[in-house]
Amino acid sequence: MEGDIFPGLGDGTQIDNKVMQTFQKSFVQVQNILDQNRLLINEINRNQESKLPDNLSRNVGLIRELNNNIRRVVDLYADLSTNFTKSMDASSDGDSNGGALRSDGNKSGGGYKRGRPG
Repeated sequence: MEGDIFPGLGDGTQIDNKVMQTFQKSFVQVQNILDQNRLLINEINRNQESKLPDNLSRNVGLIRELNNNIRRVVDLYADLSTNFTKSMDASSDGDSNGGALRSDGNKSGGGYKRGRPG
């Protein structure tokens, strides 16, 4: 089915819909955290400009939250990288997830063996 694959990897490899949904979910999470960080940074800047002692002390907690969010983004990108690598390995190694479709519509690894160097 056309909606079940992602034909955008240049070498003919296609990613199934489940993998794309996982990537999309992670990217949405990252974007939400980055949006939250933007708001935190704006609030930190306002507090800094006000120079009020209460606002300045509040910045300590806001900066901690910002740092934690940055760690979460790094972790999400690390997980994305790992998942992407695993999905590419699975699609190039054969039929570990039901077989990834190549650009010609055939399942990868099906019907022939790779030649080994002599």
